[in-house]
Amino acid sequence: MGGAEAPPEDGGPKTEHPGSYQQLAIVEKYEQFLNYVYPIAQNIPRKHGVVRDLFLHAAFAQVEMFIVAGKSAQRSRLYSADAGLAALRFWLRFLADSRRKIITPAQHRTASIVLSEVGKMLGAWIKSAKSGRG
Repeated sequence: MGGAEAPPEDGGPKTEHPGSYQQLAIVEKYEQFLNYVYPIAQNIPRKHGVVRDLFLHAAFAQVEMFIVAGKSAQRSRLYSADAGLAALRFWLRFLADSRRKIITPAQHRTASIVLSEVGKMLGAWIKSAKSGRG
């Protein structure tokens, strides 16, 4: 892989998509969410195993949605990622519901705050895609 260290000086085509920075930043922030909720989800009682598995699947599928959105020039991928965040908010509410109490209100609040930050970043990304790439 010789010569890979020097950036192209001829102004040649860039390999990065316009959403690359947003993708990296959002994935890093989302990783904070995963690092918080994963141990909590792993400790969900076995009798709620189906819900736990569905929640974890949604949580990890979201990473791929961000990556695909960043690698694609399609705004629809950003909207799919936004829909994925809405699904995760649903799962958090479901897990914290007073009839189930699978996670505590404090856990729900903390996870929701981090997820909200991710949502704000995604909202800004969508806005920039509308005005820039669109």
